[in-house]
Amino acid sequence: MINKLSSLSASGLFSIAIALLSACTPQLNSTCVWLTSEAGDKCAEKEAVVFRKGTAADAVTVDLNDKRQTIDGFGNSITESSVFVLACLTPEERHAVLEEMYGENGANFSASRTVVGSSDFTVKGHYSYDDVDGDEALTHFSMAVHQDGFSKAEYPQIKDEQFDMWQCLHEIAAIKAGQQDKEWRLVASPWTSPAWMKDNHQFFDKQKRYGGTLLPKYYDAFARYYVKYLEAYRESGIRFWAITPENEPMGNDGSWESMHLTPAAEAELIGHYLGPEMAKAGFGDVKILGFDQNTFEAAPYTAAIFGDSLACRYTDGTALHWYGSTVSCFPEVLDSLHAAHPNKRLIHTEGCVDNLGRDGWPGVSDYEGYKECCWFLNDSFWWNANATDWAYSTPWWPEWHPKYAVTHRYASYIIDGLNHWLTGYIDWNAVLDSIGGPTHVFNHCGAMLMVDYQNDRLYFTPYYYVLKQFSRSMRPGDTVLGIKTQTANQSLHVCAVSKPDGSIAVNILNTGAAVTFPLQIGEYIADIAMPANCVETIIVKL
Repeated sequence: MINKLSSLSASGLFSIAIALLSACTPQLNSTCVWLTSEAGDKCAEKEAVVFRKGTAADAVTVDLNDKRQTIDGFGNSITESSVFVLACLTPEERHAVLEEMYGENGANFSASRTVVGSSDFTVKGHYSYDDVDGDEALTHFSMAVHQDGFSKAEYPQIKDEQFDMWQCLHEIAAIKAGQQDKEWRLVASPWTSPAWMKDNHQFFDKQKRYGGTLLPKYYDAFARYYVKYLEAYRESGIRFWAITPENEPMGNDGSWESMHLTPAAEAELIGHYLGPEMAKAGFGDVKILGFDQNTFEAAPYTAAIFGDSLACRYTDGTALHWYGSTVSCFPEVLDSLHAAHPNKRLIHTEGCVDNLGRDGWPGVSDYEGYKECCWFLNDSFWWNANATDWAYSTPWWPEWHPKYAVTHRYASYIIDGLNHWLTGYIDWNAVLDSIGGPTHVFNHCGAMLMVDYQNDRLYFTPYYYVLKQFSRSMRPGDTVLGIKTQTANQSLHVCAVSKPDGSIAVNILNTGAAVTFPLQIGEYIADIAMPANCVETIIVKL
């Protein structure tokens, strides 16, 4: 035996020792590893990660004892523009797309948002469900505008004239009803009331840069109008999880449909009209989420709403958008909002990128006259700092709006946001055409799926696969865990959740070169080797 051992090299003896040690050391293998990367991985399944008992001084640590907020879910928004593009597909193609987004074998999105009335992402815009001036009794209320489809005579690219918003929401609901995980948290948001309820009598006024204000004398009529919308869907079998009283109550300079509400006005609308009217109609279980605009501007609204006893009673939390910055989720603001009202949820309800890849221009306005640009069918665009948005080059926000990599922005915003009390993320348009429309105000944006229906080309953008990983690994009811990091590597962003079955899901963004670092979960540790420019999901059962 001695002679045999002596004939082995030092490296051979070391390998045997490591093998014997590993055989005696308790190990855990991850149950799932998914990777999306600039190199071409798209939610690709990878080899299991092996965890061993041990510690490391420079580890990124998932703190199993630091249990935080509960996940509400991830998803996208069903706008009329999205529905229009879906109607340009065959029913079979459309159903395959919706299965990919909402089915258990796809992204399995558990949260969505839709528009009450018209918005910037309606094909023609300028409508409500009761446009009869002064109809306070709402006798002319009708949902027909969302059920009548799109005429092939008017739009030759349409392949299914019967498909509209109503049919789309019901098709998604049917997909969810047929699966084991039926969770679908649908949020409704109006961009404006009927024009006759506002002081300017218009949906918006771009020339005067003003969206109009809901007149106090119509608070009651608007609350009943909203309830009629909820009732119409309830009677057809769809129930909403939450609503927001108004999208962007601070306005948008009259660029498209909008309606201004001061913090005090929104509190009054919720506490004295909308909340009681919903409760009376049997919608007491439908959550009201206040504000619904940029995170850094939320504090006056949360103070007014939660400082009003009636509004606070009816309001479950705050809806937030990301448009204030391309580089930050405003962690200090999120922490402050949570500290002030720890029993109220914070959920992201809208985010997107627009003016993709264009140079900036003075002031804040939307570029018109789009033509197909570099982001369609070009994965590398989304992984590198090419994108700009509406605030790029503005003299007052340059440090918040440099050029950015779209995939980094999505992943870092969500990971960092979850670490600072966000409960979920809902993206803006689920589907748009190859130039980011249609939009009746030329407010072109990116989307998860972009479709060139003239040439039958469908393109799932890289950030779709990132959101797919997040949605599949972090489900409603999961609990966010605290993260402690000792690493100095600024390219790493990490979040984690615990699941009811005892599993831990960890999502990691690497914005730099390939890196290996130690990941600690409880008493187990693993060396995580991440390629450059990627998002990795690791699920392990303790």
